[in-house]
Amino acid sequence: MLKKNIEEALNKQLNAELYSAYLYLAMAAYCETIPMKGFAKWLRVQSEEEKAHGMKFFDYIIEAGGTVKLARIEAPKTEWKSVGDVFEQVYEHEKKVTGLINGIMDLAVKEKDYATQNFLGWFVKEQVEEEANASEILAQIRMIKDVVGHMFWLDHELGKRG
Repeated sequence: MLKKNIEEALNKQLNAELYSAYLYLAMAAYCETIPMKGFAKWLRVQSEEEKAHGMKFFDYIIEAGGTVKLARIEAPKTEWKSVGDVFEQVYEHEKKVTGLINGIMDLAVKEKDYATQNFLGWFVKEQVEEEANASEILAQIRMIKDVVGHMFWLDHELGKRG
């Protein structure tokens, strides 16, 4: 049985993961309109991945004897200056999510909740990958700057994400 403070933290993270899915979907919609379809595809796939992360929290809460409490999901912004601006926010958002996961891990350690620590271990590792991917794409965008041909090449490459 989950302690109430752990259950609350996990439910809050479930909401954060679903917000991440909304955020990346909003970013995909922006990229579709400018039109950078490869960036949009990458972000759509990322949105689905975040939804899957949310469902991992959903399932764990139930399996561990807790109660899922779905909360209102804040509407994300819908306008950015450029794909560079989008990926600046992607990278900052992933760093924020890492902090949230680490905070829950700290709580699980404090509460000696070994099952939750084990569950969160996957997310700790996943966030290293998430930050690295966002950082790499952002670095490429910064190197390209406004060279249109290079930006279209990167758009094409990101569109290959399956």
